[in-house]
Amino acid sequence: MLAFLARRLLATIPVLLIVAVLVFLMLRLTPGDPAAVLAGDAASTEQIAQIRANLGLDRSIPEQFFIWFGHMLTGDLGQSYYYKTEVTTLIAQRLEPTLSLATITITIAVLVAVPLGVIAAWRFGGWLDRLLMGFSVLGFSVPVFVLAYMLIWLVSLKLGWLPVQGYKRLADGAGMWLYHLVLPAITLSIIYIALIARVTRASVLETLGEDYIRTARAKGLPEKKVLMRHALANAAVPIATVIGIGIALLIGGVVVTESVYAIPGLGRLTVDAVLARDFPTIQGVILLFSFVYVLVNLLVDLSYVFFDPRIRY
Repeated sequence: MLAFLARRLLATIPVLLIVAVLVFLMLRLTPGDPAAVLAGDAASTEQIAQIRANLGLDRSIPEQFFIWFGHMLTGDLGQSYYYKTEVTTLIAQRLEPTLSLATITITIAVLVAVPLGVIAAWRFGGWLDRLLMGFSVLGFSVPVFVLAYMLIWLVSLKLGWLPVQGYKRLADGAGMWLYHLVLPAITLSIIYIALIARVTRASVLETLGEDYIRTARAKGLPEKKVLMRHALANAAVPIATVIGIGIALLIGGVVVTESVYAIPGLGRLTVDAVLARDFPTIQGVILLFSFVYVLVNLLVDLSYVFFDPRIRY
C-alpha cells in the first residue's frame, strides 16, 4: 500500500508539470495583452510598452516560463497583475467559499442520490424508477446557469426564502454561512444527484441479480438488510468512482455557480482573472485545481481497498 501511495504521489509531479507548461503556453499564445488591459483604452503605445517591461512580458516566452517555473518551485506563484497581491494570498483568501460550496454540494448529492438509486433499483421498472430516469435526463440537460436563474426567481424573488446573492464567512456564524450557501449548493448538486443516482441504480441493479442476493433472501433476511448490507456494499466501487468524478467535475460547476451567486471564491476569481488577462492568477488557480483533481483520484483508488477486500495494491 505504501509503495503504491508513493508511486502515485510521484506520478503527480509530471502531471502537474505538463499542466503548467500547457497553461503557460495557451495563455501566452491566445489573443489579448495584459498590459493593454491594465493601461486602459486611453493609454499610449509607450505606456503599454512600459507596463509590459515592468511585468516581464517583453522577454521571450521560454525565458518567461523558466523565470515563473523557478519561482513556482519555491512556492512563489507570482503577483497578480490585476489585484497587485501575491497569488498564494489571493488563493488563500478565496479558498473558504469554494471549499464550503463544494463540501455542501457533494454532501447533498451523496445523501440524496445514493438512497434514490438504491430504491430505483429495488423498484426496477416501477413509477419511481421511471421518475428517477426522467430526472437524470433533465439534470444532465439543463445548464447550471439556467437552473440557477430559475431557482433565484422562484426561491429568492417569488418566495423570499433565501438570499439572491452573496456569501457570509463561517467566522460570522454557521447559521448565516449556511443560509447563503443552501441555494447555490442545491443548484450545483442537481446534476451530481442525477449522475450518482443513475450509476448507483445501475450498480445495485446488477448486484441484485447475483446468487448471494438470492441466498440472502432465501435465508429470510429483511429486505432492508439485503439492499444495504449486501447489494449496496458490493456495488460501492463504481459508486465511489463516480463520486470522485463528480468532485472533479465540481471545478467547472463552481466557476459558473460562484459567478451567478456572486460568491467570492476561486471560481469567481478565475473568471475575473481571465477577463483581466491576469496570467499569474490563472496559472496558480489552474495548478491548484489540477492538484485537487489528482488527489481526489488517488483517494478514490485507495477507497477501493475498503469497499472490496479482494483489491490489493
